[in-house]
Amino acid sequence: MEGERAIVGRLLFLVNEDRYFCSHRLHLAIAAKERGMDVYVATRVDRHGEQIEKAGIKLIPIDFRRGSLSLGKNLKLLKTLVGVYRQVRPDIVHHVSLQLVIYGGLAARIAGVSRVVNALTGMGFVFSSSSRKAALLRPWVRLALRYLLTGKGDYIIVQNIDDFAFITQTFGIDSERVALIRGAGVNPVQFSALPFPEPPPVVVSLVGRMVEDKGVREFVEAVRLLKEKGLPIKGILVGDEDPENPVHISRERLLAWHREGIVEWWGPREDIPEVWAQSHIAVLPSYREGLPKALLEAAACARPIVATDVPGCREIVRDGENGFLVHPKDAHDLARALKKLVEDEMLRETMGAHARRMVEQEFSDARVQQETMALYARMLAE
Repeated sequence: MEGERAIVGRLLFLVNEDRYFCSHRLHLAIAAKERGMDVYVATRVDRHGEQIEKAGIKLIPIDFRRGSLSLGKNLKLLKTLVGVYRQVRPDIVHHVSLQLVIYGGLAARIAGVSRVVNALTGMGFVFSSSSRKAALLRPWVRLALRYLLTGKGDYIIVQNIDDFAFITQTFGIDSERVALIRGAGVNPVQFSALPFPEPPPVVVSLVGRMVEDKGVREFVEAVRLLKEKGLPIKGILVGDEDPENPVHISRERLLAWHREGIVEWWGPREDIPEVWAQSHIAVLPSYREGLPKALLEAAACARPIVATDVPGCREIVRDGENGFLVHPKDAHDLARALKKLVEDEMLRETMGAHARRMVEQEFSDARVQQETMALYARMLAE
């Protein structure tokens, strides 16, 4: 980065899988490398290892499975991470996601890593789900976080103001140690404003993992309700199965919806700009988010958004300006908001233009890079 002050040090990212790293954090790793840092990533490798290594990032494959409660597997993961930290000897380790904040934090304490970034990309299944499993895990996770988030050289990154308040108030952490960096950002050149496809039908799309907590069932039910009213609507689900998630939606269920003609399930897609080129409205009826990149990308493509009034989503959606906020777990409220946009082409265009402008002003990946590099420099200077 020409004109930027160099940052000297060894940086290690700990991320759950290579696909997520490439879509959400690779641009940060490249920015750190361009500023002079020696950058590593430890992650589960599937299909994106070559992309990471071509970017000049040193790749350390690890065997990690999200959501595992196996004591043996988790102890093995902890042992692996301690070994990686002792081998790399990072000046900063950057943990991403709640589960890796816990296991990475323990490994950092054991290995003597003194500077840790704990990036909480939302509060996860444990804090968003009402299931018995989540309720049983919640006090133990709180206890672990109370211990692991208070290291002298540690900083926490949160993505929305609700999580900022939760972390500082629940764990008594000095607000100076908590950085509000709003998501992964989006490249407004790669995701440019797109013309709307010619209706009918009006295409409404949900991009995300196929799990209950993304509001997938509410989306399907809202589309069903509007189809029954005779509206010219087409619902699209874009995203992969997530069998490691306790609230995943089965492949059989997704295919059944597809066969019934309620929605189309397109599966995982790499060409997300093309998804928005074929869509009129972005939808995410999630139960809780950090700051959903899928909505940032939709907004950058000038698509209006309908999302739930929950942490993360309300950071992006300004109700009545670039979209609508609806009640969580309420398919009828979701259908009412969608109906307004399905029936009003001018409203779709106006809200889409507002969404694009908001991304350019507030959510560019360049801004996220600048704020993250400033945090690294501050940590190394202490």
